[in-house]
Amino acid sequence: MKNIEKRVHWQWRQKYSVTLYGLLVVCLVLFGMIPLVLGNQAQLRSIRQNETDSYMIEVQNQCQVLSSKLTRFGYLAADSKANSQKDILDSEMLTVADIYNGRIVVVNKDYRIVRDTFQQAEGKFHIAEQIIRGFQGESSSFYNKDKHYLAAVVPVYDGTQDKHIEGMMILTASTESILALMDSAASRANLVQLIFGLLLVIAAAVVVKLIMEPFAALQRKLNHVAEGALDTDIIIDTYRETRGISQAVQRTLTRLKEADQTRQEFVSNVSHELKTPITSIRVLADSLMGMEEVPVELYREFMEDISDEIDRESKIIDDLLELVKMDKAESDMHISPVQINALVEQILKRLRPIANRKKVELILESIREVTADVDEMKLSLAISNLVENAIKYNVENGWVRVTLDADHKFFYIKVADCGIGVAEEYQDRIFDRFYRVDKARSRESGGSGLGLSITRSVVLMHKGAIKLQSREGEGSTFTLRIPLNYIF
Repeated sequence: MKNIEKRVHWQWRQKYSVTLYGLLVVCLVLFGMIPLVLGNQAQLRSIRQNETDSYMIEVQNQCQVLSSKLTRFGYLAADSKANSQKDILDSEMLTVADIYNGRIVVVNKDYRIVRDTFQQAEGKFHIAEQIIRGFQGESSSFYNKDKHYLAAVVPVYDGTQDKHIEGMMILTASTESILALMDSAASRANLVQLIFGLLLVIAAAVVVKLIMEPFAALQRKLNHVAEGALDTDIIIDTYRETRGISQAVQRTLTRLKEADQTRQEFVSNVSHELKTPITSIRVLADSLMGMEEVPVELYREFMEDISDEIDRESKIIDDLLELVKMDKAESDMHISPVQINALVEQILKRLRPIANRKKVELILESIREVTADVDEMKLSLAISNLVENAIKYNVENGWVRVTLDADHKFFYIKVADCGIGVAEEYQDRIFDRFYRVDKARSRESGGSGLGLSITRSVVLMHKGAIKLQSREGEGSTFTLRIPLNYIF
């Protein structure tokens, strides 16, 4: 079920995945358009505010002029002078109201409307906060954004030197002209934004295509490699990133070719190693069957040779099976606290008869007591392989020294010998499967060429490391470093 869900999720991502080209184009367009849009909006707000302030000042000035005329001619007084000028003043107020597409209302000191250019509220009372403050000698103005008008309130005096307030004049002016101006400016701004946006999209597409071209070239080369051309040169050094990616992929391809070559060598070696004992057995068997009246001694000798070849075949198969187990997941590890000193002593005790036959002295140096979390069976196999190899490839009357030490994080096992050693040019491949420095001598000693590979696998499964120091003709030293506490 989980595999099906993963496959569906992968197919969905393949179908609806975002391309880097499109993402970069969108980002460039957004980074270019967002400041432009925000700047235009800020500029429109600034223009609107400036136009409104200018309009407000103009209305206030016009209101002050009319108020002065009303005061000078005693518009609110009941004398003949005022009556003779009243029609003229009414006509002027009507003209001003029409200019500003608004309304002028004159209120006397009783808060009664004596003049309304709309001629709808004359004789009615008009009491408002601005009018009350006006009778206290304060001129005021305000702007109603919702209803799109502004108003100025100024006092009208009696014309005497004492300047008593006889009434108030309220001039309301429509701001539709400002709104029309702002709509026109916004339309032009939107047109500019649209043109700029189109140009920005084209420029971004061209720039991103130029930027992405090295990546496209790298992809084309990788597709060529995917078709089987592993020797294709994929180094693209246009950018530091493309150079790093191509170099990493080149290293991966090199490792893949090496792995493929190793696999081919491994298959070839397995076939050869398994075929050699069978061939020997067949030759010996055919020889026996081709002889008449075979002496018992010769028959016994041939059968012993056949038995040795069978043991050799069995050893190779066992080691191959062990390698297969090593390649499995780490869940097959059986970790438990193990006393490493006792484990090493037991291994040396088991191998001491082999060492005695080879006249090789086994020496154990336990510097401190060590207890670690390990897989006892696997670690025992790894140490046994190292010690057994040190015995096999040693000289007569030689020695093998096993040293055990530890610090606060790791324990160390060194297996040193005074044997034939390994030349420097062979040390990089000494842990490869079926690799032998001296193939003839290895087969004579019964080796399968898998022991060191198994040892390295065991060490790596324990999150450890193995190192070889050797000089040809002077001996070898293998050093194992394994954590005291297993890291799951």
